[in-house]
Amino acid sequence: MKRWLHYVKPYLAYFIIGPICMIVEVIGEVIMPKLLSNLIDYLTNQTTDTTVELSEFAKAVESIFGENYIFVITLTAAMIITALLMMIGGVGGAYFGAKAAVNYAADLRRDIYAKVQKFSFANIDHFSTSSLVTRLTNDVTQIQNFVNMMLRMALRAPGMFIGALIMAFITNKQLTTVFAISLPLLITVLAIIIVNGFPKFSKLQESVDGLNSTVQENITNARVVKSFVREEHEKVKFSAANKRLKNAGLDAMLRMILMSPIMSFFMYATTLAVLWFGGNQVIDTTLTPGELSMFITYATQILSSLMMVSFVFVMLSRALASAKRINEVLDEKINIESAAEAGTTPVRRGEIEFKNVSFRYYKNSEGKALDSVSLTIPAGKTVGIIGSTGCGKTTLVSLIPRLYDADEGEVLVDGVNVRDYSLYDLREGVGMVLQQNVLFSGTIEENLRWGDDQATEEQIHDACRTAQADNFITSFPDGYDSQIERGGANVSGGQKQRLCIARALLKHPKILILDDSTSAVDTATEKNIRAAFKNELADSTKIIIAQRISSVRDADMIVVMNDGKITGIGTHDELMQNNEEYSEIYYSQNDKEDAR
Repeated sequence: MKRWLHYVKPYLAYFIIGPICMIVEVIGEVIMPKLLSNLIDYLTNQTTDTTVELSEFAKAVESIFGENYIFVITLTAAMIITALLMMIGGVGGAYFGAKAAVNYAADLRRDIYAKVQKFSFANIDHFSTSSLVTRLTNDVTQIQNFVNMMLRMALRAPGMFIGALIMAFITNKQLTTVFAISLPLLITVLAIIIVNGFPKFSKLQESVDGLNSTVQENITNARVVKSFVREEHEKVKFSAANKRLKNAGLDAMLRMILMSPIMSFFMYATTLAVLWFGGNQVIDTTLTPGELSMFITYATQILSSLMMVSFVFVMLSRALASAKRINEVLDEKINIESAAEAGTTPVRRGEIEFKNVSFRYYKNSEGKALDSVSLTIPAGKTVGIIGSTGCGKTTLVSLIPRLYDADEGEVLVDGVNVRDYSLYDLREGVGMVLQQNVLFSGTIEENLRWGDDQATEEQIHDACRTAQADNFITSFPDGYDSQIERGGANVSGGQKQRLCIARALLKHPKILILDDSTSAVDTATEKNIRAAFKNELADSTKIIIAQRISSVRDADMIVVMNDGKITGIGTHDELMQNNEEYSEIYYSQNDKEDAR
């Protein structure tokens, strides 16, 4: 509860003024029937006087507004003023309620997003991308709607219920016995519907996750879908997710839509009972027509207030389901954070050392992604890492910038445990081009400035020349101002890789990690990139993960990995002589004649 109240404090004025305005409207709604009742009774007493014949109606009206005009005008003026106050209260309550709810949701959304930004890869693995999107959008909207509803109804509904019930009791104690039967029945039925409907909303939000995931995958991978002619398959897949959402929505709302007809039934039944018993009292002259009209209005208000309360509970059930999902994100324990005592120590040389490092993606699994790895990489050297798919190459280098933390052993950079760096200083010193090259919507230059938003145009062009990207960029009509579509959909794989390399180079990192990031470029371009690295990044430690031996053949040191372990370290010539696994990879990529 403390967490949710935290978002109220900055907008406390809105949270106070809104309900006060609602109280003003409620007071007016309770007073208005009484004023109307007095006017009806006064007018009926005057116009039904036995001394006034029907043919003398005009004379009767003249009598009312002649001798007794002050009372009528005063009463009418009071009703107009009351109506105006009700209008002001209603508009004010809606306005301040909306401002409070929107600001509340905006701050909540901001904190969820900030929390997600702190997630390590392990934290992100706990949630699907579509689920995080749904929680940031749909779930927060449910909370916003509930806050808005609460501010408009939390005091209005009970205030109207209590006020109308008191006024009805004062008006006629006997008629209030009708409520003794209708209200308990109505409350019981509404409670049953709400309790049964609550679990359905959790399933509804999960179905929204599923639909978002399907849509996101289809749009993001549109090229793959079209190249494999899988449009019909995707349509079927979307239809299934859409049907699940539809069924979940119907299942959740079916119980809630019963509330309206049930409410109408009780409202009409109660009104009929009041008319029956109240009409007899009017005939017996123990109740005036104005009082009967007032009592019917109060009965409607009492039942309407229960309807409002039921809607609040409906919104509450949806909001609770969403709040639970939001709490899961906010309560997620960040497993990688800067050390409390971490200073501002930058990465200066780029020396890397792994000491008996072991790592599991799933902590309760027996198999290890890395098993007792020990490796020293001198500063400024070029190191190639090669091995079969899934042998742990990417996992190993991910421990350097602390995208994951080792379960056992230590990872040192410049002799300092990576856990003792601030995350900012550590990652600022490491440039990493991941296997999945990601570009963002915007211009090419805006994407490149992720490496250094203060870089000059000349620095940007230099980085692109080093990454062999400048030629194709300048061939575009708009050059560096060319727009990149979402995910880099309008550039080729090789172009995307070179742009990502250029972006990493702009950081001027002391450690540069290329995770199979030249696989989509031709060998000549790759050779030019490696040559440029030697000249431009002579002082940086360069780690190149590759599938092709030609990509790492000229490295100062080559590391061979298999099944999470290092099986060989050396130069190309040394490994060809001493490491059977490396030589097998080489011969599978080159015929033996070339090898000689």
